[in-house]
Amino acid sequence: MTELVVTTATDGGEVLADAARVGNKFARQEVLRRAGFRVPEFFCLPAAAFDEALDALRPSLPAEPADGADRAEVESWCAAAREALGGARLPVALAERIRKEFAAVAGPEGLVAVRACVVPAVTAPEAAGVDTAEAIGEDSAVDPFAGMSDSFLYVDEDGLEDAVLGCWASAFNPQAVRYRTLRGLDPLRARVAVGVQRMVLGTRSFVAFTRDPRDGAVRRVVAAAYGIGEGVVQEKADIDHFFHDPATDEVTALTVRKQWSMGLPEGAAAGAPVLLPVAGELADVPVLDDGQVRAVAELAARVEELFGVPQDIEGALTEDGVVHLLQARPLVTAPATATATATATTTPAAGTAPATGTATADAASEEPGNDQVYWGNHNITESFPGVSGALTFSQSREFYRRSFTDLYRRMGVPESWVRDNAHRLARMVGYLEGQVYYRLDDWHALHGQMPMFELVRRGWEQAMGITGPARGERRWAAPAVALALPRLAWRSALHPWQVKSFLRWWDRQMAEAETIGDSPEELIAFYRRLWERAGERWGVTLVNAFIALVVLGAGSVLLRRWTGEGPQVLVGLMGGGRENRSLEAVRAAMGLAELVGAVPELRAAVLDDASDPERLWRQIVEGQYGAAVGDAARGYVARYGDRALHDLKLEEPTPRQRPWTVLALIRPLVRQGATVAASRADEQAAARKARERLHEVLPNPVRRTVLLGITSLARDLARIREDTRFCRTQLFGLSRDVMWRLGAELARTGVLDDALDVADLTVEEVIGAFDGTGTVTDLRALVALRRTQRERWAKNPQRPALLGTPAGLPLARALPRASAVGKAAVADDGLLRGIGSSGGVVRGRAKVVLDPSTDPDLAAGRILVARETDPGWLFLMMSATGMVVERGTLLSHTAITGRLLGVPTVVAVPGATTAIPDGAWIELDGAAGTVRLLPPSEQPEEPEQPEQPEEPGESEAPVGTAPTDGTATTDGTATTEKGDRT
Repeated sequence: MTELVVTTATDGGEVLADAARVGNKFARQEVLRRAGFRVPEFFCLPAAAFDEALDALRPSLPAEPADGADRAEVESWCAAAREALGGARLPVALAERIRKEFAAVAGPEGLVAVRACVVPAVTAPEAAGVDTAEAIGEDSAVDPFAGMSDSFLYVDEDGLEDAVLGCWASAFNPQAVRYRTLRGLDPLRARVAVGVQRMVLGTRSFVAFTRDPRDGAVRRVVAAAYGIGEGVVQEKADIDHFFHDPATDEVTALTVRKQWSMGLPEGAAAGAPVLLPVAGELADVPVLDDGQVRAVAELAARVEELFGVPQDIEGALTEDGVVHLLQARPLVTAPATATATATATTTPAAGTAPATGTATADAASEEPGNDQVYWGNHNITESFPGVSGALTFSQSREFYRRSFTDLYRRMGVPESWVRDNAHRLARMVGYLEGQVYYRLDDWHALHGQMPMFELVRRGWEQAMGITGPARGERRWAAPAVALALPRLAWRSALHPWQVKSFLRWWDRQMAEAETIGDSPEELIAFYRRLWERAGERWGVTLVNAFIALVVLGAGSVLLRRWTGEGPQVLVGLMGGGRENRSLEAVRAAMGLAELVGAVPELRAAVLDDASDPERLWRQIVEGQYGAAVGDAARGYVARYGDRALHDLKLEEPTPRQRPWTVLALIRPLVRQGATVAASRADEQAAARKARERLHEVLPNPVRRTVLLGITSLARDLARIREDTRFCRTQLFGLSRDVMWRLGAELARTGVLDDALDVADLTVEEVIGAFDGTGTVTDLRALVALRRTQRERWAKNPQRPALLGTPAGLPLARALPRASAVGKAAVADDGLLRGIGSSGGVVRGRAKVVLDPSTDPDLAAGRILVARETDPGWLFLMMSATGMVVERGTLLSHTAITGRLLGVPTVVAVPGATTAIPDGAWIELDGAAGTVRLLPPSEQPEEPEQPEQPEEPGESEAPVGTAPTDGTATTDGTATTEKGDRT
């Protein structure tokens, strides 16, 4: 009978040392244990246990794909196997056995680490020409499979079974399946062993290399952090790096200020590790002293001597200073150093402005002084992302001017001062080559006229992403702020009534909009009335934001003072209560999805990518799938048709103009089987959990009542915020509808070529074409000019969220000299520095990615720039020509993957995602650990088009057309394969 649990006592170590049965990871641990290294006690469930578990589930799984099946079929089967394994239960005898061994290893109240290890494929050694002990499997010399399978830490006896099942299920993790496919291995043949090892409660942890992985030099490299090793391996903790020269015994260090470590949540007996703050007195102290670095280096050298090849090891130091060896594996070395250049860029058309970031030769003589104008789009970019058209900017400018004028009047700012600062109100937002930014000096000056602004200045600046020299100065002393408090209290007392009045008024405006005719005269009159009225009332919504900042600030201070908890408890307590209008829109979509899902034929059609959405929508609203679905679909568009992605950008359509786009919105809800009832239940459960947490951390009933009162008020203010934000969506929706209808009339009469050409006109230019106030008669030429300009801007690199420009210059002269503001700014020598982890030099455009769900095609031929990565980023990494990451170590997933794929990589680059604009040309040196933003003079030019003899009737290709040899795309990204680096 096959042994499904193996320990040193049951088999004398023979099975535990066999990589073909327990995997390289655990076989090496057994070899190390027998050699006398301090390895924590462990036992294994060999791959045979996984085989039996999977075989027992096969009757319930889909038929296994045949050889040659397409990737989608293979991935579908693997997903089903993963779900089945994760939801299974262990046989009773096996469950009892592992509990018994748990007690032997960790004691009845102890904790263990449960780790998976992919077992080498049986036929791999002969095919690959490697020894059986190092066949292709996890932690092998051939391929480390880093991060492909799962581990569970701080596991107690009650969580043991679920952790084992989770390890088995990770054999079919999506990233593991695709990675095996990439490496030419059959995903269906994956086999996993599971190791259960006594959890070492390390106060400091490390990884160490016996060779420098960047160049193979005989230099021992140690990366160390406070807490457990996951903080180092997963790039979560702040990490010091140490370098030991075995020839001289010299130790050098590259240290950082430590803010975060990883470990068990305070007060928890078991559970997943979390980020924990590093004690202030340790923040600037090296994690290891020189003696400890030498001890770790010597330990790594002994492991190398045992196995005969360079090693990287993981270990931990417990509170008593004892070093424990947790893992060892062959070192993944870097490929030969290479240099790459992405050879294409966009060449400006003749007569156009120089590329973004350039300066004319004589610009320096025009600099009037050192004063700066600061611009920020930290939280406006979610409303106006990317490049916006002239129509959108002109409408947004009007919105800010009118609504904030009303705010200041309501907050008691003298009318004369408001008039005197009309120039500031008119430029609260700026148009920086198509991108909408706040002009921060004007915001500081305007808000600074309210003494009570000092109460919220810090929170407001944080929300706006304002830092460094862009911060404003305090304008009011404490006595003046105190004198303003009664007015604020009175304003707060009136606020609920004023909000109700505002919402009733707004609903009347929406009703009136239904009665407006199609003539330009009626549309323009309605638009003028709407915005004039909005300007007299919209300040109520901003008063709400101000009061909310005060209330949340007070609540956070009391919560921290009374409990030591962070604001997440306060946020949790704000759940529940009456639904706001934004949430109503979401749940209306869920309700429609429920109705669609209840009609099998309709559900299939909605989920079918081949369906014609416009035709299907027409069938739905005509009642072909039932009156209930048709009524709900029409009702959703009537009530919520203005809500969409980028719904404040007037050039972007919403369901009001394209009702069939609702189908794309509800498709994931239909697929998931989302329900309104479940959504409400989840919300209530979260609120209940937050209240229970508050009861735990704040037993004092009086203080708890105070906090609950504050959170109740905050909940009301949050609901008002979402209600009025939805009204803002509708306000811009009504404006979009008016402008598009006027555009249709301009197109019908031949003034414009297309109704949507109004995207490149301002609001006043559109209206002026009808009421005689316009100054341009050839609107078609104006549209063509602005469209060309907007399309050129769209190719420019993304600017920093916070930047400064020289004051006193026209923006066209000042903007090329813009500089990033804050700690992410480039060093004086123009270099960003980190830790080189995979050698090679590459030049190319940067692709800043903050979300791993980004389409991998968008990273193709680019240098990937990210805050941190994990195995879920694998497909992006495989597309990139280089990688720059804010966090990481020489043994992080990023570093290992970079070396494995031969991609130049630099990790631990502070502020990379803000210092490097998306699309910027950069040079990355993976050995030196540097990143340089290339000046225009060093940016490669797109190859010119070869002249072709014209055939009769043919015209020349336009400037900027991509060459046909596949060497470049029009946006300047390289499309050559990684192997083309030279």
